[in-house]
Amino acid sequence: MKKADRLTPMAIGGALGAVFLSMILDGASPVVLFKPAPLMLVFGGTFAVAFAGLMKKDIKSVKLIIKQALGPPEPDVDEDIARLVKLAEVARKDGLLALEKAAESVDDPFLARGIQLTVDGIDSEEMYEILESEIAAIKDRHKMGAKLFADMAGFAPTLGIIGTVIGLIHVLGSLSNPNALGPAIGSAFTATLWGVLTANLFWLPLSNKLKRASELEIHNKRMIVTGLLAVQAGSSPRMVQTRLHAYLSATERAGGETKAAA
Repeated sequence: MKKADRLTPMAIGGALGAVFLSMILDGASPVVLFKPAPLMLVFGGTFAVAFAGLMKKDIKSVKLIIKQALGPPEPDVDEDIARLVKLAEVARKDGLLALEKAAESVDDPFLARGIQLTVDGIDSEEMYEILESEIAAIKDRHKMGAKLFADMAGFAPTLGIIGTVIGLIHVLGSLSNPNALGPAIGSAFTATLWGVLTANLFWLPLSNKLKRASELEIHNKRMIVTGLLAVQAGSSPRMVQTRLHAYLSATERAGGETKAAA
């Protein structure tokens, strides 16, 4: 695995900076947004109603989901291809049973499991079904995190509107004091702003990031399955590498060729 991808928090920070800068250029102060009542309603309410749609056992996964959304590890495709090519070399030289020792140094549980199935002499079709079932289970688990943030993006604007309605009710009760109407109305609409802002600057981007991270991981695991089946079939290291390069984009292939030339 490569280092965690920290682009998302930086991009969200940039978007927030753009919002605050636009307020300053318009002659307003971002400080007016930080009112306890709307912040508590929008953030607290959004998390509460999102958790209401989860099972109790799912709550334990929320911390990991947030961590994954802010900086998911990016699969190191080049490293996985190199590993599979090396496995093909070992299998051709010493036989499939020699792969068991190679599995001990593999830190990817999915790849290690695939190697063990290969060593155990599992039929190729059965091995494919087992690994594809595991991929399907991983994909289903990933959907929960993306759906959680997508749901939050739907709840946040509604809670913001609720906060505005609550504020306007307070305004209507203070009509006898005209001087206080302007600030009170402005404060009421702060909740709507936070609801729309968090939905589009926080929750939707995080949901999309988890979906993209899941796509990359599933794609990488399918590449590993292809490589393991090729190793099991006795393909040469060069043929294994050729098959796996089909999973790379044109940019990734060009980058690999540049490294090889260097």
